Amino acid sequence: MGGLLAVALALPLASYRANRIAPAEPRGLFEALPLSWALAVVGLALAAVAVALAARRPALRLAVSALMLLALLMAIGEAGRTLSAGGAQYARVAPGVGFWLAAFALAILVTDAIVRLRPGPLGRLAALAAALAALGLILVSGQWDGLSVLAEYRGRAAAFWREGGHHLQLAFGSLAVAVAAGVPLGIAIHRARRFKAPVLNGLSLLQTIPSIALFGILIVPLGWVAANVPGAAALGVQGIGMAPAFVALFIYSLLPMVANTAAGLAAVPAGVTEAAAGMGLTRRQQLASVELPLALPVILTGIRIVLVQNIGLATIAALIGGGGFGTFVFQGLGQTATDLILLGALPTVALAFVAAVVLDATVDLLPGARR
Repeated sequence: MGGLLAVALALPLASYRANRIAPAEPRGLFEALPLSWALAVVGLALAAVAVALAARRPALRLAVSALMLLALLMAIGEAGRTLSAGGAQYARVAPGVGFWLAAFALAILVTDAIVRLRPGPLGRLAALAAALAALGLILVSGQWDGLSVLAEYRGRAAAFWREGGHHLQLAFGSLAVAVAAGVPLGIAIHRARRFKAPVLNGLSLLQTIPSIALFGILIVPLGWVAANVPGAAALGVQGIGMAPAFVALFIYSLLPMVANTAAGLAAVPAGVTEAAAGMGLTRRQQLASVELPLALPVILTGIRIVLVQNIGLATIAALIGGGGFGTFVFQGLGQTATDLILLGALPTVALAFVAAVVLDATVDLLPGARR
């Protein structure tokens, strides 16, 4: 990773365009930054490479790599301010290939150091909070205001938050309905074992349908429901829009929820359930007081899988008018506007990452969870 970081800094740090549709011109480290900034970045990069190659203490590797990553994030903002200075109102500055490679190499170094430190769930949550706080401070400070992705945001701020709300509604709403339906179904097939294989096989078959195809398939039946069922259209059911996207995400969510619920209940030791029965607990009391609490870590793992999956799949909902951050991704693809694509892609990736870390830590915090 140290070699990759060194190579990355030799590549263009940023790209410059005189306006939104002009061809991009690469700018190297010393072209994009003031000399003092460029020298500071090079110095920190050399320190990061040296630590990556020689240091054995994970804490030192983490500190140097995180500091270098923070410096890189600050530097790309400074590049935006420097290259767009001088009244270049329509200039567009975007991170270049060197920035992305360097950020990737540093992220790997930071992740490796964290894994070696083996922090507990609270430590991982603290690291996530620190990373989000640093990112928030950079945004609030205006350090990135010269970057083109922020220029795209400023022109679409209201639409960004509106589509962000739609994205969260699709991801979390379909998850909530999948939990409400999937957990009871998982309990049912655990109790009635003869139905387990047919149910899981059927849900697995649904999972193999490509997402775009499933969105398209749902347009016709939901359109019929909207036209023929009184009150359906008033509730938002229609052939295009959020309804088919919501139903598709719910269908994709069922297999992980049902399978993990059944697997969690199957993993409860038989001796525990026998002891509960010996104490006089009914089947329902055993389920509520013994089996479900012990199966909860596995069920929450299924919820984590579903939420991360749905945050990503909700992006495709924009193709059928479902909204979400995918709106900017597909607009950017249609306009060949990389910065507009990033405006939709970056918050989607960030949401999925935060959801994965938070739910993974939550699972580890539960009594009896894996250590």
